[in-house]
Amino acid sequence: MSAPEQFSVLRHRPVLLLWISRVASMVAFQMLGVAVGWQLYALTSNPLDLGLMGLFQFVPAALLSLVAGHAADRFDRALLLRLAQIVEAVAALMLVIATVTGLATREWIFGAAFILGSARAFEGTAFQTVLPVIVAQKHLTRAIAALASAQQTATIGGPALGGLLYLVGPTFVYSLCCALFLIGSVCNSFISTGRVASKREPLTTRTLFAGFGYIRRNPIILGAISLDLFAVLLGGALALLPVFARDVYGTGPWGMVCCAPPQRSGRW
Repeated sequence: MSAPEQFSVLRHRPVLLLWISRVASMVAFQMLGVAVGWQLYALTSNPLDLGLMGLFQFVPAALLSLVAGHAADRFDRALLLRLAQIVEAVAALMLVIATVTGLATREWIFGAAFILGSARAFEGTAFQTVLPVIVAQKHLTRAIAALASAQQTATIGGPALGGLLYLVGPTFVYSLCCALFLIGSVCNSFISTGRVASKREPLTTRTLFAGFGYIRRNPIILGAISLDLFAVLLGGALALLPVFARDVYGTGPWGMVCCAPPQRSGRW
């Protein structure tokens, strides 16, 4: 057998830790999407608030994407992952506190969504760049496939699990999500990049926007990014599922996810 075929996530400790971390984080994120969407609509009964919640998460992610890329180039990527997931745990803890104390308002939920979106900008970038650092080039393809499969499984199963656990209550879902984010962060604390950082160029406008120049020079990349962008924007209609679940079908959050197609993106 060739070397790439002999690769196993179970035998490669850094990849296994990254795999566990990613699954825990994605499941928590998808569960939060169901719980927060349902709780917000129960509070306001306004479909516009569901769209605004996605906006409060998208805006910081868009604004911080360039900064997150430079941070991944200049700092320990495993450390960035760990810190981002700690911040996500804080956002989930905010929702726990608000629900327990009866202070849960649309503004509080929007604030938690903003914090979560900011953290995921760094987590997503660091996750995409940490794998080539901890895996040999000959094993990279199989490692990417293993992590992609785990991520898709979590993306599909997370909303269903969140809907079922919402039967216990939103506090239980938020607490579990907080614990999952912390588990992911602990796993990342045992990952060592094992590589000295390359020479760092000073941060200038040219280096900050170098990625846009690269995309402009490669039209095929621009086309692929544009296609995914429109798919994500259209997929945002999934945020309105609580409206159809409660007002049209007369069911609860468990019914909302049973018939829902899986989400393609990391957004709620």
